[in-house]
Amino acid sequence: MNKPYEAVGLTAEEYAKVVEYLNREPNELELNMYGVMWSEHCSYKHSRSLFKHFPTTGKRVLQGPGENAGIVDIGDNLAIAMKIESHNHPSAIEPYQGAATGVGGIIRDIFAMGARPIALLNSLRFGDVENSERVKYLLEGVVEGIAGYGNCIGIPTVGGEVNFNNSYNGNPLVNAMCVGVIEHDKIHRGNASGVGNSIMYVGAATGRDGMGGASFASVELSDESEEKRSAVQVGDPFMEKLLMEACLELLQTGSVVGIQDLGAAGLTSACCETATRGEGGMEIDVLKVPRREKGMLPVEVMISESQERMLIIVEKGREDEVTKIVEKWGLHSVIIGKVTDNGRLIVKEGDVVVGDMPAHSLDSSGAPKYYKDYEVPQYYRDVKKFTSSDVEEPTDLNQTIMELLKSPNIASKEWVYKQYDHMVRTSTVVKPGSDAAVLKLRGTKKGIALTTDCNSRYCYLDPREGSKIAVAEAARNIVASGGKPIAVTDGLNFGNPEKPDRYWQFRESIVGIGEACRELDTPVISGNVSLYNETESQAIHPTPMIGMVGVLDNVENHCTMAFKSEGDVIILVGDTKDEIGGSEYLARIHNLEMGEVPHLNFALEKKVQNFVLESIEKGLLESAHDLSEGGLAIGLAESCMDHGVGATINLETKLRKDVALFSESQSRFIITVKASVLEEIEGNLLREKIPFTRLGEVAGKELKININSEEVINLSVNQMEDAWRGALECLIH
Repeated sequence: MNKPYEAVGLTAEEYAKVVEYLNREPNELELNMYGVMWSEHCSYKHSRSLFKHFPTTGKRVLQGPGENAGIVDIGDNLAIAMKIESHNHPSAIEPYQGAATGVGGIIRDIFAMGARPIALLNSLRFGDVENSERVKYLLEGVVEGIAGYGNCIGIPTVGGEVNFNNSYNGNPLVNAMCVGVIEHDKIHRGNASGVGNSIMYVGAATGRDGMGGASFASVELSDESEEKRSAVQVGDPFMEKLLMEACLELLQTGSVVGIQDLGAAGLTSACCETATRGEGGMEIDVLKVPRREKGMLPVEVMISESQERMLIIVEKGREDEVTKIVEKWGLHSVIIGKVTDNGRLIVKEGDVVVGDMPAHSLDSSGAPKYYKDYEVPQYYRDVKKFTSSDVEEPTDLNQTIMELLKSPNIASKEWVYKQYDHMVRTSTVVKPGSDAAVLKLRGTKKGIALTTDCNSRYCYLDPREGSKIAVAEAARNIVASGGKPIAVTDGLNFGNPEKPDRYWQFRESIVGIGEACRELDTPVISGNVSLYNETESQAIHPTPMIGMVGVLDNVENHCTMAFKSEGDVIILVGDTKDEIGGSEYLARIHNLEMGEVPHLNFALEKKVQNFVLESIEKGLLESAHDLSEGGLAIGLAESCMDHGVGATINLETKLRKDVALFSESQSRFIITVKASVLEEIEGNLLREKIPFTRLGEVAGKELKININSEEVINLSVNQMEDAWRGALECLIH
């Protein structure tokens, strides 16, 4: 029979630490509060010790990790707030509500900083969509949930990524990212400051949905997980819209001292986190919390994760001012407590104290902190025993390209993003489907470029190198769109950290991200950790999703991947090597997940990115496209299909033909230029000592590729587009 502390996810050692903090045994309410706050989801007890590897400061960083969202300066007194967060376990059980409430939660994190949310992105992972009806059900439900919430609240979903791999069969990943814009002097934080100031509850009433959600997200999924549907919240985007507008109006009045979203662990986390950031203490009365169900116990009120709720610390004497604004928007607004400086979180039920704990003991500063043993898994050594000569070269490379274009990882994701409203607010300049989304910031010439990226197969084969590549690819996508990469928010999705091989993957990945972010000057300003992403049979591939923002000083200088005009010269910037390890070609055509991942040379990477960005800013490029999954051949095909124009390519190489076409060597772009600027472009490349190859020109309606004077590819653009555009939708329906 489980002991009470085991039922809330605590170990015997952790329970002993609770008793030490309290100098007595905890009651049921207190035990549950420690259970949710010391869960992995809230306390980051297995990951906090590793965050030292991240660069988190820089000349643009106005707010780093530790608040609801990070904020980065983009000039002219404007800043961008951004955060990515996971809702994996809930989405595995209830895909629609799991995804929808993930979107709702991340939006609240942004407007809690005082920023107006202007864009949503997402990063999704699913299992074998070609052979599993359950995976199709999960994919459809998640996409509908994202669309249902984002479209209703009126924030455009402008970008993201969807990837498929058998490792996600039992454990999909749903990471939502939100971006907001704010003026420097309007930034707010979650501080409960000012002794005697009122603690006010604003938003929807509290119910029993989402009970124990933080703890549920901190264990492996199992056959019993289906029974935990009560741990999945239910969202109401119309209520969230009212809440957002009410909070943004409140923040303009100067009456609000601090503001905090009621997310994971509900009132418990909001109270202890704001208390420890402020004067150190807080006293609240659960009887004053609006409820939508009768007979709720204090423990249910304190750990419920009902959606669309905020905790606001209000300057004493201005409570009526707050109430009038909140009621105007048709929402609840009640005083539930006050700020104290005694260092304790006291929970009352009327006049009766039902919980009394040191506030700091509940949040991450007081929670356990682990640095686990780790070991290099055997598979890591085994998968490297591969060279390109281990597989035969296909005899029909036309067929190979067509098969890759139909691969769920490469095929058009239009079926997904056409369900999202990406034009609401009419600021979207580059829509989903390009390397990165680009938005115009109203009232200025500025723009921002946004992307999410991660090649989880690389991260499985080599977590450190794969994570570096995830950061570099995100930066290339921003650069290809005309933006200067400036900051990262990361969604770290891994397996059970208590298993030494999984912890090794996690640690290696964090070290890799840290190195890449330092090299590229893109500090990590916010993020989320989601561990225990595994079932009884397997763990997910390590998946550190990188959300990145870039700034365009003049949004008119944005660039897209599409070939534009007949006669434009096509240039490959960068060098193609014999690097098909971990490639989509190797996985799709040869059914192998093996090999060394491509090498990333940061000196070359930075030179290539700087060259492409400066060339775009000078107006010298007609198009730019970073090369990733599928290599050169797929990159050329994608650039052809966007405007329906062809290309004639003549390539001289010592590489095997399939390697030349499908290698995923890093630090490469395809660019097109007018013949009139070709000499200038090539002169700049030579001066910077950047390897490049003049490939051919935009021409006709076919993609023709000759290698060493032999025609190996001849496909009509329409033929490629038919295969690429409809592949995913055909699988679903």
